[in-house]
Amino acid sequence: MVLGSVITAMVTPFRADGAIDVEGFRELATFLVDNGSDGLVVSGTTGESPTLSDKEKLVLFAAAVDAVGDRATIIAGTGTYDTGHSAHLTEQAAQLGVDAVLVVTPYYNKPPQRAIVRHFEKIAGASDLPIVAYNIPSRVITKIEPKTIARLAEIETVVAVKQAHDDLDDARFIAEETRLDLYSGDDPVTFSFLELGAVGVVSVTSHLWGPQIAEMIRLHRDGDVDGARAIHEELQPSYDLLRIQTNPIPIKAALNLTGHEVGGHRLPMVEPDEPELAEIRSCLERSGLLAAASA
Repeated sequence: MVLGSVITAMVTPFRADGAIDVEGFRELATFLVDNGSDGLVVSGTTGESPTLSDKEKLVLFAAAVDAVGDRATIIAGTGTYDTGHSAHLTEQAAQLGVDAVLVVTPYYNKPPQRAIVRHFEKIAGASDLPIVAYNIPSRVITKIEPKTIARLAEIETVVAVKQAHDDLDDARFIAEETRLDLYSGDDPVTFSFLELGAVGVVSVTSHLWGPQIAEMIRLHRDGDVDGARAIHEELQPSYDLLRIQTNPIPIKAALNLTGHEVGGHRLPMVEPDEPELAEIRSCLERSGLLAAASA
């Protein structure tokens, strides 16, 4: 069961008063599905999920299903560092008609590997929804080891891994040694992951580079590896954007600069400073997404 090939991890638009901008979110979801995305992650890392209340998350899940649920897979970010809370949120998301859930490794607690398996088992028991395991050791400290991923594959509803970790041997293990679909969880490694058998990417840069990413994946799937590689190389400014500051600071600024009003952040995230904004603008100019500012 492939949930899509270009799945955008959506930002959460905020109004000036700090409230979620539901109308802006619906507009952005529609834009994304019109421009390369065949799936959306709602309330993931890019969506600033730690600062969203459960009520806000459920409002966004419902808005995504209503706005584009007939045209794209809606994947609800329901994973937290509290297993019971994650299971409850998953149960509620299922009632809203989402297609799948994204469950991150519990962060901050540093659970042992056997505890990670139990965490996923408990969440799987809360609904029949497909589960995407989200392995992002750079953010959560704990890496889901390949042996543990093999155990997660024994849970019937775990269908895929979002691997935000650039170890190619680990990625190859998922693609070749388990039944799970492999997704790149980090845009710069997507091409390398496609070479190993990945089915797609859970992407940040597809907010603005969605058509190119979709074409890269399509070409690779059709056997035109050189064509896919050429697009991968053309996407370098989008990869540079991600390195300027912690996600989602650069992509939100890039969206605002290109006319998609997604507002600011909730603390502890902040706006880019002037040097960072200049770098973000440069990446957009190099990609032709923004005209160079006249002197």
